[in-house]
Amino acid sequence: MNAVIIEDEEFAAKRLSQLITDLAPEINIVAKLTSVENGIQWFSENKMPELIFLDIQLNDGYGFDIIDQLEHHSPIIFTTAYNEYAIRGFKYNGLDYLLKPIVKADLQTALEKFRKNVTSNQQVSETNFEDLKQLFKKEYKHRFMVKVGNQYRWFKVEDIAFFKSMEGLIYLFTSEGKSYPIEYSIDQLENILNPIQFFRINRKFMVSVKAVEEIHTYFNSRLLLKLLPKEEEQVIVSRERTSNFKRWLDM
Repeated sequence: MNAVIIEDEEFAAKRLSQLITDLAPEINIVAKLTSVENGIQWFSENKMPELIFLDIQLNDGYGFDIIDQLEHHSPIIFTTAYNEYAIRGFKYNGLDYLLKPIVKADLQTALEKFRKNVTSNQQVSETNFEDLKQLFKKEYKHRFMVKVGNQYRWFKVEDIAFFKSMEGLIYLFTSEGKSYPIEYSIDQLENILNPIQFFRINRKFMVSVKAVEEIHTYFNSRLLLKLLPKEEEQVIVSRERTSNFKRWLDM
């Protein structure tokens, strides 16, 4: 059985290849492709493999851009650096994915599912492929407009350190330490902010990766964060979000 790995990070491709060899020696990795350009060229010149490992974001575009050029394609196991909350929608639709850094047990589960139900998996992938593309190609919010006295000001998302819920309102905190109320809920922010840049650590805080200065262990399997700008209240990653928070920082 032949498979192709489409991955632009050399170390990630080597690790995935080795894990596949360990878990499924019957699978022969016939190519490791690193870009949209050479991916399209390879598929135009070679026979379709039985399985595709597809990195969603490549240096010159999306892995989807390769698949769009194919009339038919084999079952796909997606790989992504997106946090789990960003991809839970298509997880429950039955698509296989591996969250980077790839865990051996997760790969084993995906391979077992592929072995047991190849036909079913392929149909699910084709059925939900358009929804999956829209999820990862969606446009996230770039600016917030807030009212300051009798005027309005706008702030670029990259200048925001974190969001905090206080007294029934949500405040954005800039990198300079200034805060402004906004008319959004934390749940809404999860849907409109890029999950690569922001992570909801508990019911009150959603933080930018640039704002995380220090991380300390805390009792009951939680984490204590030191943010920039400094936040007087203790900023604690909830226990149920700690594992995904670590993965988010390790992208």
